[in-house]
Amino acid sequence: MPVKTRSLTPMRGARLFGAALLVALSGAYVGVAHAQPMMAPAAGPMMFGHGGPHGGRGFERMLDGVNATPEQRSRIQEIMKAAATDLRTQREASRNLREQAMTLFAQPTVDARALEALRQQMLQQHDATSRRWTQAMLDVSAVLTPEQRKQMVDRMQQRRDMMQRHQQERRSLQQPKG
Repeated sequence: MPVKTRSLTPMRGARLFGAALLVALSGAYVGVAHAQPMMAPAAGPMMFGHGGPHGGRGFERMLDGVNATPEQRSRIQEIMKAAATDLRTQREASRNLREQAMTLFAQPTVDARALEALRQQMLQQHDATSRRWTQAMLDVSAVLTPEQRKQMVDRMQQRRDMMQRHQQERRSLQQPKG
């Protein structure tokens, strides 16, 4: 059976551009949202276990697992608390940028230049957040021994592998049988 093709009329091109913009805008929104401190996958508090950057059982278990001394615990908690404080302001700025994006998108005519400028600001905000978490990781790495860092990474990898297995199991259970 032959495949029908459509020519790209100006109106169809505008619709496709609008759809692509919506996808890009939502991607930027999701990307920035995931860059928030509690969501930073490689360098955020999740690296140190559930419960946030300066507390929670997961964090304490992670430090227990590497036999952190009381002094190490105290220093790491100070580092992570300072990072969380710094990132609170950045999180608010990111929220404001997302709200501006939604406001721009809701206008009768979307200003492409303004939206692009906003996207650039979102990228800068994401970069600033990433830099701050990287600095926190470097600061924590100076507190832990090489063996403790290796143990921490091994435990994180085990946890990641376990979570991936659970996700695969859930997906296989949710697939329709047929």
